[in-house]
Amino acid sequence: MNSKSQHKSSAFEKFATKVSKAAGSTPAFIGAFVLVVVWAASGPIFDYSETWQLVINTGTTIITFLMVFLIQKAQNKDSLAIQLKLNELVASNELSSNSLVDIENMTEEEMIIIQKYYHHLSQLAKKDLSIRTSHSIAEANELHNRKKEKNTKPDNIKKTTKNTSKKITKK
Repeated sequence: MNSKSQHKSSAFEKFATKVSKAAGSTPAFIGAFVLVVVWAASGPIFDYSETWQLVINTGTTIITFLMVFLIQKAQNKDSLAIQLKLNELVASNELSSNSLVDIENMTEEEMIIIQKYYHHLSQLAKKDLSIRTSHSIAEANELHNRKKEKNTKPDNIKKTTKNTSKKITKK
């Protein structure tokens, strides 16, 4: 993975990254602030004309329009890099569920189901004596299957299903 060809970026990608970093810096803010102060101070010189107002309006509109695309390009790259790092962590951990590797492509409803599951796990973790106790989806599935096998009687299945669905939907 140390090959130079793997680290080549397009000229636009490099430009977008540099401009995004520069735009978010303290000197960039100070420069923009000074520019606005100078523009405001020059108002009496230009008798607050329409042209004077048009200069700042046009300049800020153009800069804002272009910055939206540059910043979005840089954020897309950063977001993808973070997502790939998280995927690597999930995939490399024996106890984590590989179904989370592609979670960004799930529907919102599917994500809400998983969120409820993790909320339930957090409630269980709060009851634990040690903060170092962990839970995984695989453990939850195993526990669920064990409970399911124990409750094979028809009347127990109905009661368990009703109670479980009530608990999950309330949260």
